[in-house]
Amino acid sequence: MAGVPGGPSNGSGTGAPGSRAITLDDIDRRLLDVLADDARVPNNVLAERVGIAPSTCSLRLRRLVSSGVVRGFHADLDPAAVGRPIQAMIAVRLQPAARADIGTVAPRLAALPGVLNVFFLSGDDDFLIQVALPSPDALRAFVIDHLSASREFTSTETSLVFEHVRGSASTWDVRPA
Repeated sequence: MAGVPGGPSNGSGTGAPGSRAITLDDIDRRLLDVLADDARVPNNVLAERVGIAPSTCSLRLRRLVSSGVVRGFHADLDPAAVGRPIQAMIAVRLQPAARADIGTVAPRLAALPGVLNVFFLSGDDDFLIQVALPSPDALRAFVIDHLSASREFTSTETSLVFEHVRGSASTWDVRPA
């Protein structure tokens, strides 16, 4: 679905700034169910599966994108297949003095090489960084050069990812709760 007006987003967070809440009806939910299963489905096939006209489908999809409900259309890459077989989750704690600028930390972390996702957390840790890197040495360098060397962070804890199994939420049940 590349080229959909409104374009793909960077997938920046749940309830990202700029998102507008909209009410989803049954047609929207059916569109989202099909897209969650296959985001590459052509508009005419999507419309047929949902039971609406292609023009209606296109308009509704544009609305879902512009409102932030659909944040993008992404290829699911295998990190190992593209030369980044070492995956890790790195928990990070901020120095108390750095909390004043906490809103700028996640975008800066997300811009670092090898970062797949950054999660802003509650609890003891402030952020969880998911990385995919080419080697254990690259992971070590990432932690030392970008995190440990920074005065803004008080601690890090790195956990290697042995296997990633996608959860059932990869196909969203978007019916009202």
